[in-house]
Amino acid sequence: MLLKSLFNKNFYLILFFPLLVFTDDNQNIKTDILFLKIQELESEIAELRNKIESQNYLINKLINESLADSENKDSNNLESLTLNADIRFEGIDDPKSKDQIYSAAIFALEEQNFDKAFNLFMYFVESFIDDEKIPLSYFWLGEISLINNDLENSKNFFMELISLHPNHYRVPLSHKKIGDIYLKSNDIKNAKDKYNFVIREYPNNTASSLALQLLKNME
Repeated sequence: MLLKSLFNKNFYLILFFPLLVFTDDNQNIKTDILFLKIQELESEIAELRNKIESQNYLINKLINESLADSENKDSNNLESLTLNADIRFEGIDDPKSKDQIYSAAIFALEEQNFDKAFNLFMYFVESFIDDEKIPLSYFWLGEISLINNDLENSKNFFMELISLHPNHYRVPLSHKKIGDIYLKSNDIKNAKDKYNFVIREYPNNTASSLALQLLKNME
């Protein structure tokens, strides 16, 4: 009986040992393949990093050249940059160039140099991707156009902000600004409708208070 038991144990061990070896080998192969894929990905990442570093170098060089020109010529270098089709950052979302263009646009706006500010904001929305500054640029484009009495373009810029960035905090004020455009165009009915829309949809926003005051003034 003991001999039979030992025989059975040895028999099962001999029978399943190749399967265990095969399973282990199969697992090793999978591990090797995964390791090779990781190495390939690391190689691709390194290559992409090199490309990005090269692009950043080129961008920095272009920016430095533009800044150097401003010292020799005048303070309008960034305005010239917006009109120069040869210098573009399309496809390269470079934070340094974005910040320089946007800051220059805001500075021009504060100085009431509206033509320069308009060109810089327009260049910004055409050249970069930025969830915060793009909607603000559309807002200021609409505001500058409104100041210049270019009512059609002003409305288009505000509508662009509303349609492309519906959750941005400037959307309520943009709706109110469209009401201002209707009012300035003597379209009283649409102006009232828009102001009422702002009050109804954004009751806790400052734009709602402004719209309500304008409605009271229209009575």
